[in-house]
Amino acid sequence: MAEIAVADGSWTFNGEFLRIVPGSDKGVHELRRTLGEVVVPLEAIASMAFEPSRKGGHVRMRLRKGADPLSDAVAGLLGPPADPYRLSVPKSRAGAAEYFADEVRDTLLVYQTPTAACDDYLLAGPSVPISATAGDGTALFDGERVRLEWTGFASTEKEKAGPQEFPLSDVAGVEWKPQSGMGYGTLRFRVKGEGPAQPPQKDLHCVSWGIQRFGGTTALVAAAVLARLPREAELPPPPPVSDDVHDAVLRRLGELGELHRSGVLTDEEFAAAKQAMIRRLQET
Repeated sequence: MAEIAVADGSWTFNGEFLRIVPGSDKGVHELRRTLGEVVVPLEAIASMAFEPSRKGGHVRMRLRKGADPLSDAVAGLLGPPADPYRLSVPKSRAGAAEYFADEVRDTLLVYQTPTAACDDYLLAGPSVPISATAGDGTALFDGERVRLEWTGFASTEKEKAGPQEFPLSDVAGVEWKPQSGMGYGTLRFRVKGEGPAQPPQKDLHCVSWGIQRFGGTTALVAAAVLARLPREAELPPPPPVSDDVHDAVLRRLGELGELHRSGVLTDEEFAAAKQAMIRRLQET
């Protein structure tokens, strides 16, 4: 048995399963603490490596496509510190971490574990009921129905429409992405028969956020829904629909003005962000 235990968490490997337990330190990301212990079967692992750095490094495990609903839901966009399949290691434990990665990698070679995509999930995904709040809404999933409730940050369109609820059988797919740059992070449910895609702030099937990098635990809700969708129901995402760029930029300028007036943005930060948005408007 191989084991590496550090403040970030502990990984234990017995040749058949790799058990992941997040650390109890306050610095451990909310998503990892909420997900809790994860047991990964050997056949779900595509690769294992220790990646050194000046302060120590990290052990990184990559899973086969289709083996884990969380990995599929985030599509490689869930970076540190939220990624449960990445373990930060201090310099004093770098040797043990490298040995651990070698043990797993050698076992993968001995058993010739396939790396191709899986037809069925090998990990169950987050348990239900589950909920997460970020930005303009709260997403709740009880295993049968999805419900979206709006917060005080929701747009007028969402407030007027009120809470949205739909059965799992109406869900054609789930899309999740973190907040990036001036864009929004989103947890979007694609519902059968819906019309053209709307901007996140107006989409009644979408929770969006503009501050939290990874949107709290929203990725876990996405994974819980994805794990319970029939594989044939996971349709490819529709082609992107262009927003009205001018309206989007003007709306964002208004939001920046509110942040400036409330003291969240300094004069310098507001001026820089405003110039960036004006350049974007001119380019379009």
